[in-house]
Amino acid sequence: MTNNNSKMKMIPASFLEKAMSYPAYRQMTDERFAQGKTTGENHSEAMLQYTKISIARMARLDKTARLLPEALAIVAEIDRPMTWLALTEAWCGDAGQIIPVLAKLAGQNPNISLRLLLRDENLELMDAFLTNGGRSIPKIILLDSESRRVLGDWGPRPEEVQQMLLQRRPAIAELNDEAERKAQMQELVKDVQKWYARDKTRSIQLEFAAALSAAMALQE
Repeated sequence: MTNNNSKMKMIPASFLEKAMSYPAYRQMTDERFAQGKTTGENHSEAMLQYTKISIARMARLDKTARLLPEALAIVAEIDRPMTWLALTEAWCGDAGQIIPVLAKLAGQNPNISLRLLLRDENLELMDAFLTNGGRSIPKIILLDSESRRVLGDWGPRPEEVQQMLLQRRPAIAELNDEAERKAQMQELVKDVQKWYARDKTRSIQLEFAAALSAAMALQE
């Protein structure tokens, strides 16, 4: 899912200076979890469980994700330095599915730099890249590395999953029974997880590659 209405046309250098590499992000996430913490301020049992699941997903995808020829072809065309700046959090389920795939794609071309920032520590940046008015993550900002000019963005998830959530979340939120509301939300989360498993990162790669193509056209 792309958004071309960002309020920010150039990324301040201060954000890039504190952004992490993917290996550093993975290490930070593992270390915090080992201390009984996650990213952000909420270290509840539920958030720790989400973080545990996300760590396991990232570890699995680091090993098993297979890159599509269609996505690789577009990544190979990038001939000027480009930064993929991802806003994320350790507990985010969609980020656990998406960020490892982007890390693999970025590793295929030395002109690409994948950098990560924690959303809740960078709300000024996040608020320039909202999705339907919300701080949905992961959000990947594509920018020219030399000028820091924003070329586009993608996220927080593949379009089919986004539509599933948009269709089902409002009805769940209107349920008066708290137990039923919680049960329905858990069912939705399971359905999203099943979708990702069936899709095998295909939609992530193809939709992100489409956003890349549009970004490259602006970089020329």
